[in-house]
Amino acid sequence: MASASYHISNLLEKMTSSDKDFRFMATNDLMTELQKDSIKLDDDSERKVVKMILKLLEDKNGEVQNLAVKCLGPLVSKVKEYQVETIVDTLCTNMLSDKEQLRDISSIGLKTVIGELPPASSGSALAASVCKKITGRLTSAIAKQEDVSVQLEALDIMADMLCRQGGLLVNFHPSILSCLLPQLTSPRLAVRKRTIMALGHLVMSCGNLVFIDLIEHLLAELGRNDNMSTTRTYIQCTAAISRQAGHRIGEYLEKIIPLVVKFCNVDDDELREYCIQAFESFIRRCPKEVHPHVSTVISLCLRYLTYDPNYNYDDEDEDDNAMDAEQNDEDYQGSDDEYSDDDDMSWKVRRASAKCLDAVVSSRHEMLPEFYRSVSPALVSRFKEREENVKADVFHAFLSLLKQTRPAQAWLNDPDAMEQGETPLTMLQNQVPMIVKALHRQLKEKSVKTRQCCFNMLTELVTVLPGALSQHIPVLIPGIIFSLNDKSSSSNLKIDALACLYVVLCNHPATAFHPHVSALVPPLVACVGDPFYKITSEALLVTQQLVKVIRPLDSQLGSSDRFDPSPYIDDVFNCTIKRLKAADIDQEVKERAISCMGQIICNLGDHLPNELPGTLLIFLERLKNEITRLTTVKALTLIAGSQLSIDLRPVLPDAVPILASFLRKNQRALKLCTLAALDILLRNYSSAVTPAMVDAVLAELPPLISESDMHVSQMALSFLSTLAHTHPSSLGQLSGGAILSQLIILVRSPLLQGGALAAMLDFYKALVTTETAGLGYMDVLRMLTGPVYAQSSALGHKQAYCSIAKCVAALTTACPRQGPAVVGQFIQDVKNSRSTDSIRLLALLSLGEVGHHVDLSSQPELKTVILDAFCSTSEEVKSAASYALGSIAVGNLPEYLPFVLQEISSQPKRQYLLLHSLKEIIGSSTVVGLKPYVESVWSLLLKHCECQEEGTRNVVAECLGKLTLIDPETLLPRLKGYLLSAHNKPSLIRELLDTILPHLYNETRVRKELIREVEMGPFKHTVDDGLDLRKAAFECMYTLLDSCLDRIDIFTFLNHVEEGLKDHYDIKMLTFLMLARLSCLCSSAVLQRLDRLVEPLRATCTTKVKANSVKQEFEKQDELKRSAMRAVVALLTIPEAEKSPLMAEFQSQISSNQELAAIFDSIQRDSTSANMESMDTS
Repeated sequence: MASASYHISNLLEKMTSSDKDFRFMATNDLMTELQKDSIKLDDDSERKVVKMILKLLEDKNGEVQNLAVKCLGPLVSKVKEYQVETIVDTLCTNMLSDKEQLRDISSIGLKTVIGELPPASSGSALAASVCKKITGRLTSAIAKQEDVSVQLEALDIMADMLCRQGGLLVNFHPSILSCLLPQLTSPRLAVRKRTIMALGHLVMSCGNLVFIDLIEHLLAELGRNDNMSTTRTYIQCTAAISRQAGHRIGEYLEKIIPLVVKFCNVDDDELREYCIQAFESFIRRCPKEVHPHVSTVISLCLRYLTYDPNYNYDDEDEDDNAMDAEQNDEDYQGSDDEYSDDDDMSWKVRRASAKCLDAVVSSRHEMLPEFYRSVSPALVSRFKEREENVKADVFHAFLSLLKQTRPAQAWLNDPDAMEQGETPLTMLQNQVPMIVKALHRQLKEKSVKTRQCCFNMLTELVTVLPGALSQHIPVLIPGIIFSLNDKSSSSNLKIDALACLYVVLCNHPATAFHPHVSALVPPLVACVGDPFYKITSEALLVTQQLVKVIRPLDSQLGSSDRFDPSPYIDDVFNCTIKRLKAADIDQEVKERAISCMGQIICNLGDHLPNELPGTLLIFLERLKNEITRLTTVKALTLIAGSQLSIDLRPVLPDAVPILASFLRKNQRALKLCTLAALDILLRNYSSAVTPAMVDAVLAELPPLISESDMHVSQMALSFLSTLAHTHPSSLGQLSGGAILSQLIILVRSPLLQGGALAAMLDFYKALVTTETAGLGYMDVLRMLTGPVYAQSSALGHKQAYCSIAKCVAALTTACPRQGPAVVGQFIQDVKNSRSTDSIRLLALLSLGEVGHHVDLSSQPELKTVILDAFCSTSEEVKSAASYALGSIAVGNLPEYLPFVLQEISSQPKRQYLLLHSLKEIIGSSTVVGLKPYVESVWSLLLKHCECQEEGTRNVVAECLGKLTLIDPETLLPRLKGYLLSAHNKPSLIRELLDTILPHLYNETRVRKELIREVEMGPFKHTVDDGLDLRKAAFECMYTLLDSCLDRIDIFTFLNHVEEGLKDHYDIKMLTFLMLARLSCLCSSAVLQRLDRLVEPLRATCTTKVKANSVKQEFEKQDELKRSAMRAVVALLTIPEAEKSPLMAEFQSQISSNQELAAIFDSIQRDSTSANMESMDTS
């Protein structure tokens, strides 16, 4: 410490030198010292440093002054509070100085100090006292109005302080307001502008009384309307308040909006612009309260969107041919700006209208059909706008409309939904000709910005409506080529044009482009050769797609319609091979060149006999390079799967061992792609794959077959199945080897399901059909079932028995002659009183799985054996018997379904299990097979709707839902509990939501009458009988988000989500998920409710479990915290969420708590890496 003080006193001495360089270097060294965490100053040093820095602020040399200001930042956090107050006092005094330079430097100094203070939420006493000291000085400086430049600086600092530390100044808010309000009528517009900024920050943290004073003042002044200039300012101020604190101004909109509408009709362009901007902020920030006025706002915006009194658009419909001829004229002006007059402000009104429409379209999803009727044609007609900035905003508004049309696609893919008349998509479809006509003209504009807008628009249009432009390709292609060839085009424009062309090529039939290939190839080849790597990369992607167009391999065309690709092959191949050979290019270009060449060989390889061997050798080289190997594996997979049977034999001896070595690399995407490549090579080139190559691959497989990565296991199993078909002789070495033992371990994994399980079943079928010695039907059956019969230990999880049973069924369907004996053995195992529960469980499940595929009606004892198992003492055996009966019935419905229905009616004790059997029958049978029995099943189920047992009622409800989907036209009108359909057939209930939703929301409320206390010994335990129903209601709400979002009043929905955030553990977990989903789907509505949503999240994260609680309580709380934190991370992805004072405070609370900060960071990392992983495997 002594040495630090000595070093600093040396520096202070140098700072008094007459040489400015000495002063500069000493100040710079002091800055370095102050930034060290370890530095500690004694009182004397503190005083001297502070004094010297303040003195240097008045230095003659500007550079020294600037450095001294920078020193203030670290200095504030290193010295005691009274020294900070000295600094602030001096700076405030200097700010009122006559010297302009000192004033400027002091105001920068004050901003630096404010910026360094700890946030309001930390509760720092230093921040509070400093802010209070500054506030008094600033309010007097603002109110005095002697020197405008002092006033402007003071307003600037005030705004900065309110933004960062507003919460600490609550006591000063009334005095701040009273000094700011008079400045709104200042003769200087700059003062008014900064006052509005300061007021905007004030309303974020001020109390209700101050807010009411401000709004009432604004309303009174707007009502008085003394002069136009101040009215403009008051409208601007209202808009600023709405932008910063929309949730607070909402209740006053009924008074504000009529005034703004009135001023919109005053003939003053500037005032109109501000009025429309105010509407925009109301729309974005108060969506609920502005709802009654939306139609008024839309009609005003549509009126002023075309407001251009100084320009005549009469010639807009001139002949397109004339236009095309004109474009070749050197003097052709794309945007005719001669009329643009400096005094003409009307463009600002049009721009504000376009932006306001953008806000309306983005935030009112439920009005989409109305937008397509009124807003869409108006926007399209304004693509001809003469002012470039306005035109960009018109395009952006239309782009927002297209983006809003997208989410509804999930249910529009449902064929039933398309029958429901005019949907937004069909309306858009009808407007495509009009849109293309308007865009066609803009694509030849000189303005780069306009053309970029056109390309973005076309890209989005095709994404929303694939195939929509099929009829219009001849009109659009020349426009795209124009930008690719245009010498004045910027790089970004070319990239956008190529990206647009790519999306258009991907989403339309190849035949639509055949007439234009000759025009497309030359500019594309030129772009592939472009020196800028991003253009080359994008052009290679388009070339790859164009190759599929000029020679579509999946084409059904007759020989007369077939397109001849030969004139273009050399150009496409040569420009790509040049990029493929180059070693000194960007990695993205290398990868795209490999992919493009892979596509060229796949689709055109038969036209390139001389070039093929050399190109394949280059691929072999790229396969050995760590940077390019993954892309090369994908390209080889593509070539190997080509219908043209490309000759890969020359490279296989080198390529297969390299591919085998990739299977032990620690790169998941590489493993997956390599397994896919080996699989396709085995299928299509089995004669060229030698046993030695197969052995190299088999040696690498055992570690890949594991429950730790099911997808890799699935691909490995698919490879083994292919091997069984192509190289059955190679399977002999599996017997007793590591691969089979890994398979047996995997079969017993509780995680085995879906694709991996299907691949496992395919492999076992393929394996037993090869009849390899030691791997016959009975050998494999013993391997699978042996451990269960050995009775050494029960398998760990019921799923393992189900998986083994499915494998047994797969073996039996592959070897049907072995079936009857094995089925007979299983029946005996179930009957045998000495069988353990594990053996019975496996035998019943196996009977069920076999019976699903093979008719077992020839087994006379089967029915009685299974029904007897219903009486077992083991719940798992009962459940397996129930499943078995249902599954066997699917194999022969006429034999078993009437029997099951009869049993349900006559055996009330077994009803629950028998209904589960029925559920299995309904869920697994074909529609045709089940149709004759629908009526009898339906009437039986309705009899059991009112059953006392809740479990039975739930099964009946599931059966009814599934049965309704077999014959919806007849059964849906009968079914009153429509909600079951929400997940599978949303189109069936969309129209009924208005009547259903109130009932659904009603079920989300906690009902006190269903909560009871149960005494358990000395303890009292609370039981909530309504929890399951509430949980089901919230699950239903979550489902509706995906399928029916556009039919929901999102604010009512959010009210119930908000209540759910304070409910039971299970409900909280669901509502956290909903909140994350809502943040993505309708961010503006969530933003308006943010303050109300943050509080329950904060409560969850800060709740502490009692120290003497059981382990499960701690685990539950941890899971809740993580889930809540995921919701917080999702909320923070909403732009402007951080502006909320409560959210900012919660964030600082998270960062100051070690445990919460760790959870927060890990979730942020997970979400980032999840995005990367999905990109990696795509």
